[in-house]
Amino acid sequence: MQRRTFLQFGLGTALATPLLAVVRGVVAKGLRQDKLDAAAAVLTKATDAGQVDAATLCVRQGQSEFVRAFGAAKSSDAMFLLGSISKTMSVAAVMTLLDQGKFRLDDPVKKFLPEFTGGGREKITIGQLLTHVSGLPDQLPENNVLRSGHASLAKFAAAAMSTPLLFEPGTRYNYSSMAIMLAAEVAQRISGTDFLKFIDSALFQPLGMKHSALGLGRFKLAELMQCQVKDAAPESGAGDPAAKDWAWNSPYWRKLGAPWGSVHASAPDVARFLAEFLDAAGKVVKPETARLMLRNHNPPELTPRGLGFAIGAGSGSPGCSEKTFGHSGSTGTLAWADPATDTICVVLTTLPGRAAKPHPTRLVSDFVAQAAT
Repeated sequence: MQRRTFLQFGLGTALATPLLAVVRGVVAKGLRQDKLDAAAAVLTKATDAGQVDAATLCVRQGQSEFVRAFGAAKSSDAMFLLGSISKTMSVAAVMTLLDQGKFRLDDPVKKFLPEFTGGGREKITIGQLLTHVSGLPDQLPENNVLRSGHASLAKFAAAAMSTPLLFEPGTRYNYSSMAIMLAAEVAQRISGTDFLKFIDSALFQPLGMKHSALGLGRFKLAELMQCQVKDAAPESGAGDPAAKDWAWNSPYWRKLGAPWGSVHASAPDVARFLAEFLDAAGKVVKPETARLMLRNHNPPELTPRGLGFAIGAGSGSPGCSEKTFGHSGSTGTLAWADPATDTICVVLTTLPGRAAKPHPTRLVSDFVAQAAT
């Protein structure tokens, strides 16, 4: 097994945080050291100024890896609430069942969820759930009521199965957390295993993601980075003190394990996940399935979408190729991989995505893309 090389870190303000790894080599061919220094300096400045409480950065190219922790994150293994990056991981776990022949993308959802009928629901396929063209809403109209009442995932699934569709399946694109909720419900019923345990055995364990869990898993709440809830996403209470017992930092939400937003993970673990698809390694899904997940499945007139992944240059930063795939999270996270440069970029912060424009994750991502070109 090749040993991963850690990249030398430059001088300047970025040295405010000690190196996380012994230098074992030089910068990978194609990565510009000055741009990596600039990327890390963004997070050093943001945490020193108090804009961001905690952050981690992981950049990989080939067998080289550059990892840093900032602010309250004392280690690169610090675990953050990923937000919607959770969707990509949940979908990857679901796709292991496709590899086993348990479902097809064109199977109607009602084949596995018999109660999912009426109002056009019987037309929805599993593939449409995974590409956000099902007609299901992003969040349920009763989202706040469910969360304030500490509803179970089963109650969320039941509500998602009965909520009115926004449009006829397949005719429009509408990003949908509830579609991923129902895809996870399908996987749970096929496998006969609670989805929180299923994703651990299907994804985290095979990839050696030792600092990852949907919900709390084996970890304690105190071990996880806390989100800065001011300016948080509307569905998480938007920083309202009255939402404290169901917002992002609440024990309820951290334990719930929502497939659409509640994975906790470290930056290197997210990089391991992306590498499974960048390399088509076959540790979790078959190589052909990995490639299937990274191509567009939507009609030309609709937003292009892979299975679980955003795809195209826009899923990364300027300079990334059209082969790029990844996702972001409203909790202040961003991750992408570009096959054209064999580069992976993961930026995790505690600052909500709505809290700053441009957000530090975006600035860091831009520098990493520049470093790789």
